Amino acid sequence: MGQIILVTGGVRSGKSAFAERYAAHCAAQRETRVAYIATAQVYDEEMQMRVDLHQSRRPADWVTYESPFDTEHAIYAAGQSCGVILFDCITMFLSNDMLQYPEEEQERDSFVLHVEERIGALIHAAEEVPATTIFVTNEVGSGIVPEHRLGRLYRDMAGLANQQIARSAIEVYLVTCGIPVNIKKIAEAI
Repeated sequence: MGQIILVTGGVRSGKSAFAERYAAHCAAQRETRVAYIATAQVYDEEMQMRVDLHQSRRPADWVTYESPFDTEHAIYAAGQSCGVILFDCITMFLSNDMLQYPEEEQERDSFVLHVEERIGALIHAAEEVPATTIFVTNEVGSGIVPEHRLGRLYRDMAGLANQQIARSAIEVYLVTCGIPVNIKKIAEAI
């Protein structure tokens, strides 16, 4: 049975760097390899720079799966040969998935169920493989209310997805200013 770790925080909070260190530490303890599931798609120079930064930090022996859409299949594949899976990131995956559907379908009440099913498939895959899966996500609901409908829908779906993963996670870290705090541990103590 696989274990799930969730790492969340704002943009440039240090969450990916922390998740990378955490994955390397877990892999060293278990004497296993790390699989990195990348969900980003490059559409412009700025995104290419972000991808390049992530790639430059990644050790050469990590196995990379470029998987912006069928990511649960990448989790299953990675879990066959690697004991640690780093999934970066849920919010990029969610964006990729949501934008496949026309606006009228996104506006239906059933779209929440669609997102729950997609996130549920990721959770199920992570629980089925004999690995620790570290999901990285953005905490997008802590800022300004988006001006446009799609931005508000995305914010809401990301918040629901994060809650869904957090319920299945054995640890949930909030990273702020590069400092990780295990918020699930704090919540359990209350």
